[in-house]
Amino acid sequence: MKITDIIHFVMQALSGYRTRTFLLLLAMAIGVASVVLLTSLGEGARLYVTQQFSSLGTNLLIVLPGKNETTGGAPPMMGAVPRDITLDDARALQRNSYVRRLAPLIVGSAPVSWQSYEREVTILGSTADLYGVRQLSLSQGQFLPPLEMDRAAPVCVLGYTLADELFRSHRVLGEWVRVNQYRCRVIGVLGDEGMSLGTDMGDVLIMPVASAQALFNAQSLFRILIEVTQAEAMERTQKFVIATLRERHDGEEDVTVISQDALLATFDRILGALTYTLGGIAAISLLVAGIMIMNVMLVAVAQRTSEIGLLKALGAARHQILMLFLAESALLSLLGAMIGLALGFLGNWVLQQYFPDFPFTAPVWALWAAIIMALMSGLIFGLMPAKRAANLNPVVALNG
Repeated sequence: MKITDIIHFVMQALSGYRTRTFLLLLAMAIGVASVVLLTSLGEGARLYVTQQFSSLGTNLLIVLPGKNETTGGAPPMMGAVPRDITLDDARALQRNSYVRRLAPLIVGSAPVSWQSYEREVTILGSTADLYGVRQLSLSQGQFLPPLEMDRAAPVCVLGYTLADELFRSHRVLGEWVRVNQYRCRVIGVLGDEGMSLGTDMGDVLIMPVASAQALFNAQSLFRILIEVTQAEAMERTQKFVIATLRERHDGEEDVTVISQDALLATFDRILGALTYTLGGIAAISLLVAGIMIMNVMLVAVAQRTSEIGLLKALGAARHQILMLFLAESALLSLLGAMIGLALGFLGNWVLQQYFPDFPFTAPVWALWAAIIMALMSGLIFGLMPAKRAANLNPVVALNG
């Protein structure tokens, strides 16, 4: 029996029972589309987190107040820690030759107003080095001037959205805005930075760190961001930071120093495992589709006994009947897989329109795995109906 004969037989069988064919294709397509969509969510989350941390800069160390061993858990965001980190601590860390830039950071929120317009935004207190550490950009003016850390100045830089909402079509640079009871002159406007680790950089106001301390009446720092000169010096600089702050804090190691690369690797492992898990969950639907193929094909064998008997009467061997029914299952699986891939990509495109900042991208391994699993489930679950068809007695089949 030629390949063309097999294909012709299978296509006739599929077109002759259109409702059955449609249901089988739909079941397999839904299974494959589920794999594509769910693995896209997992892979998209991994890529999104990677992009977010990459936007922070390169060769970055993040110094947080608090230590796992001393607090009994993860470093706290704010509040009760053994000892605050201060501007004096930040100045001490600048002495290392591997420290290219260092940006102390204070974070809070306050209403920012200009004339009759007011907006509640995130306030960042830092230094001129924040511009390079965070790889920011400006659409207008300049960034914070290179002042000493403990020197306040009535200047600020606005996020792109904040400047647009407050000033509309008015001139921004040189205008005075009020932050609570504190007044500062706008010297720059950030570019359209988008979201960064959950913070909308378009809706922030950046001022000198000493000014932020006075505004919030707080001496402790939220974070210290350190840009290291080269990747090879990351571990050495991390040890220097821990040793320096331990010495300054009476011998107590009460800070946590996180390497950007280590953090990225941790998230990559976690979200990678999530992607595999989601793919495994979605693959269950392919098994369900395979079982459906088996059940429907068993019914098909019962409906087509006369056809099978005629083939055997014409000299078709057992293995040829087996091949015909397996080919039918395989073709159904492959066609369903192709339709499922198309539906999955269409679903990703639709989701991308609603969430443009989130990369909905199915990993290549998931696409191949979905196709192979669809084919394997079709063949495995199609084997029993094919064997039943091949074992039919031709005389009994012709009379059926």
